[in-house]
Amino acid sequence: MQRPTEAGALPSLSEVELDAWRGFLRTYTTLMRELDDELTERHGLPISSYDVLVQLDEAPDGMLRMSHLADAVLLSRSGLSRLVTRLINMGLIERADCENDARGAFAVITDEGRKRLDEARATHRPAIRERFLDRLSEREQRQLVKIWGRLLDPR
Repeated sequence: MQRPTEAGALPSLSEVELDAWRGFLRTYTTLMRELDDELTERHGLPISSYDVLVQLDEAPDGMLRMSHLADAVLLSRSGLSRLVTRLINMGLIERADCENDARGAFAVITDEGRKRLDEARATHRPAIRERFLDRLSEREQRQLVKIWGRLLDPR
């Protein structure tokens, strides 16, 4: 809740509000950096590449339209295009034309992509458990699920 301010003054944040916000930012940044470093070092896959492979692996027929993939991995279309090019060059995904839309294209995970993803999952999932899940009770995890849902609710 925003505290009242004088006319024209910038809204202030309480110490608790600042601690909550800064704690979220530090926690997110630290965890993502550690997870990204570990995946990159052990599997040559930054977390963004891992996320693309996960999305494709979970999609019907292992394929998604490029626009849907960009939305799923929270990247711009141009950012995804560059990442897809790297993953194609690594043999982890392929690009396929959309038969009913000449402008559309699909990203498709390859067998090699599934193999690399399985190898990376064996590192990534235990790391998530160790760095995040094991530090919270199931009750706290359920609370976070509710909080994330509330924060992402478009109202």
